[in-house]
Amino acid sequence: MAELGPIVDGRQSATALRVQRGVMRLLRETHDMSCYAEVTLKSGRRADVLGVGPNGEIWIVEIKSSLVDFQVDRKWHEYRDFSDKFFFAKPPELDPDIFPTTEGLIVADGHDGAMLRDSPLTPLAPARRKALMLKLARLGADRLHVLMDPGPK
Repeated sequence: MAELGPIVDGRQSATALRVQRGVMRLLRETHDMSCYAEVTLKSGRRADVLGVGPNGEIWIVEIKSSLVDFQVDRKWHEYRDFSDKFFFAKPPELDPDIFPTTEGLIVADGHDGAMLRDSPLTPLAPARRKALMLKLARLGADRLHVLMDPGPK
């Protein structure tokens, strides 16, 4: 069975959860992406939001809710290995100048979001895309199953 992992497990701040909601709305409504929250990758890193586009493109969004949250994260570069496009997302009150200009940037709150800067395209290798798509298909089905039947584990 694919790893379910918690969608919300207490590690996310209230601000991060609001940003996550706005990011997912933006990706779904503006970019026709189907979104997953909290996806554990093969590297062990956990993507805050992973979107899959209609042509199979994969975007990862890393949410940073504060300056300290950004400063202590030195592993965000690893997301590039699992996505065609990589973005940071921030709440409206966080200074956009703290983020590298080489990466995409989204501003979001609990209602919606806006893309401040697009991400450069770095296409995934076909074998990695296939493995990730299989993982996402299983993860999505397992999450739906748990909602339908939260019975014994």
